[in-house]
Amino acid sequence: MLQKLVIRNYAIIDNLVIEPDNNLNTVTGETGAGKSIILGALSLILGERADSSVLINKDEKCVVEGYFDVKDNNTFKAALRAEELDEDDQCIIRREISTSGKSRAFVNDTPVNLTVLNKLTSLLVDLHQQFDHLALEDDHFQMDVLDALAGNGALVKNYVALYKQYRKLTQQLNEHRQQQGQWQKEADYKQFLLDELTQVSFKPGEIEDADQQLKQMSHAERIIGVLQASRQVLEEGEQPLTNEIKRISQQLQSIGDVMADVNPLQERLASVFAELKDIASELESVEARVNLDAELMQQLQERIDIGYKLLKKHAVRSTDELIALQQQLETELSATKSLGDTIEKLESEQSAVYKQVEEEAKKISAQRKKTAPVVAQKITELLGLVGMPNARFEIEITQSKSPGPIGSDDVAFLLDANKSDRFQPVYKAASGGEMSRIMLCIKSLTAKAMHMPTLIFDEVDTGISGEAARQVGILLRDLSEYHQVICITHQPQVAARGSRHFYVYKDEDSKARITTKVRVLKQDERVLAIARMIGGEQPSDAAMQNAKELVDA
Repeated sequence: MLQKLVIRNYAIIDNLVIEPDNNLNTVTGETGAGKSIILGALSLILGERADSSVLINKDEKCVVEGYFDVKDNNTFKAALRAEELDEDDQCIIRREISTSGKSRAFVNDTPVNLTVLNKLTSLLVDLHQQFDHLALEDDHFQMDVLDALAGNGALVKNYVALYKQYRKLTQQLNEHRQQQGQWQKEADYKQFLLDELTQVSFKPGEIEDADQQLKQMSHAERIIGVLQASRQVLEEGEQPLTNEIKRISQQLQSIGDVMADVNPLQERLASVFAELKDIASELESVEARVNLDAELMQQLQERIDIGYKLLKKHAVRSTDELIALQQQLETELSATKSLGDTIEKLESEQSAVYKQVEEEAKKISAQRKKTAPVVAQKITELLGLVGMPNARFEIEITQSKSPGPIGSDDVAFLLDANKSDRFQPVYKAASGGEMSRIMLCIKSLTAKAMHMPTLIFDEVDTGISGEAARQVGILLRDLSEYHQVICITHQPQVAARGSRHFYVYKDEDSKARITTKVRVLKQDERVLAIARMIGGEQPSDAAMQNAKELVDA
């Protein structure tokens, strides 16, 4: 709900404050007084574009501020949270235009771009102007109206939840299928690589060990020769080294009792003897392990050749890396198979949810088809009351190819303006003034059933008078029992229905400039203003009496 509108330095408005009440606020004034200018300023905080040409004083910026009570507007608060903006029971929307024409917008003192501003303020203000037919081109709006009047709230809520679940499952399924398709293209090649590695079945470090073993076998004769020569020097020659060390040790031991200094030397020689004997034994063992098997060498060479080929093929450096690659391929191929199971499960879930979506869509569609002719008849009757006696309203429901976000129906509001039996979409068949009255009739029917923001009607009564104007006033007043309504009007029958009456006029300020002013009329001032709307600047007694009766009514 709009609590206060502040306009500074816009067109011929110097400084203006408007504080509407919760119900029907009527705005009147002479043509050219500035009523449309006020709407122009308001449109700035609704996200319209502007430039420096709107500045009355080129040395100061233009500022338009709207103060809104959003305490019970949960949809708007959710939108604030989605944009990560401060949330409170009052929201201040501000738009500034600098002298250079640069524009800035703020929501609770936080800068926002025009896209965000328009998105947020559309939840706060619904501005109906002549030739403003966007709402009646919006399929969602038409569907919302029909569902509200059909009492489909709970059904639609359940349907939307199911449809979102179905869309989520469909998205997951598509992603998994796409992934499966990609994996499937690679699966055959990966299986070939895995079979190749599995068939070879290398053990950890096998290629490196085989390479080392083959090198030893290739030099076996030289290795054996060196080992045998070494053992011969130590134990098998004419004067084996071990025997010589043993003899020297014994000789030293024989003089140890007369010369104690040689005892440590003798002990060291004894240790050397033991070490040399052990080395000789190890040399013999190593020699025994040297293999001269030509068949084994052939086998080793084949394993090495296969190993190096695979190392090069997979751009790795060791047997262990090949084994790791083999394990990775096994994991990926296993995942491909499990992905198929996951897809099968998702398909089953999707199918089950889709059946529920179809069932709920049928229930909603049945309610819509049942309600549509009743609603169409009521709107036709209301149109007759508001000055469109030849108009016939119709709601066309067609089955869509598949369930969508709002059900399995396509809904269109159609109008035959002149009993021609040719129905067209409302936004094509109606004029600007008629469009506003059609919207008024629609919203008067949905007032109880739908949450709506502040409703602003600009000259909804253009082209009508008398009883039609009176009926428009009644509809506006009835609508204002559930929603805040602001209506700019030239009809006394409408102006008299307002719970608060604003009068727009021009005045000369201290600098001899003509500016737009607004004031709230008291009861006697309202009677005079409405009498002037009836009988001119100098209303007769009859006009005054008529005005008083309208206001009292």
